[in-house]
Amino acid sequence: MKFVGAHVSAAGGVDQAVLRAHEINATAFALFTKNQRQWHAPPIKPETIEQFKLNCEKYGFGKQQILPHDSYLINLGHPETEALKKSRAAFLDEMQRCEQLGITLLNFHPGSHLNKITIDACLARIAESINMTLAQTKNVIAVIENTAGQGSNLGFKFEHLAAIIEDIEDKQRVGICLDTCHAFAAGYDLRTKEACDDTFDQFNKVVGFQYLRAMHLNDAKSQFASHVDRHQSLGQGNIGYTAFSYIMKDKRFNNIPLILETINPEIWSQEISWLKSQQ
Repeated sequence: MKFVGAHVSAAGGVDQAVLRAHEINATAFALFTKNQRQWHAPPIKPETIEQFKLNCEKYGFGKQQILPHDSYLINLGHPETEALKKSRAAFLDEMQRCEQLGITLLNFHPGSHLNKITIDACLARIAESINMTLAQTKNVIAVIENTAGQGSNLGFKFEHLAAIIEDIEDKQRVGICLDTCHAFAAGYDLRTKEACDDTFDQFNKVVGFQYLRAMHLNDAKSQFASHVDRHQSLGQGNIGYTAFSYIMKDKRFNNIPLILETINPEIWSQEISWLKSQQ
């Protein structure tokens, strides 16, 4: 079964995100459990947690259909001690919020070396950060998102993702979210069926499909291998429709959240409907 949705707003409380997902006929959704551009946020109120769970039950959203994203401020590979400590504390808070809500996935960008430490040192630091957080939490899976490789961001090569996973102590609690726009901008072609075959074969060989826990379905404004992260609506960018039809037809992408982060929320319901029609 395919679970398709979008990253919806949690304005007014996380419980409201469930209603917005239902309104666009989604069968999966992503959300921020706190303001993504601030370090600190008040705890989620017990009544909001309860309402979130009730809304999920009412509209049929199981744990495997919900993909929260952490704050954009967090850098689990930060080269400076104090900033790394701050990021690790914020990441732990994000994981604990997921625990409170009964969510078992947390999506995040791996981190950046900021041109101050080597790539290998940064990847090791990211893995250490994840291990520390997993040791202090239960059930929630750390879902690493591939990046476009903009600036000093790591995670744009499948080898980066594999290196992080290699150093994770509890392999049952780590996974990958593949973003199609990021992959394309990083140099993994998706424009034809043959290109999709090649890219996903590479992913399976280097990382392994057993670690795929989610996907972000985004077309790309940016050029192939440009390392520029610019999302576009499905079929309106440089990837085109083929990849998204391919994903919907392929059983390897069953039973995980397939999340739109495309640029026009007003047509999300149409994009979701089109994706469902491709199965």
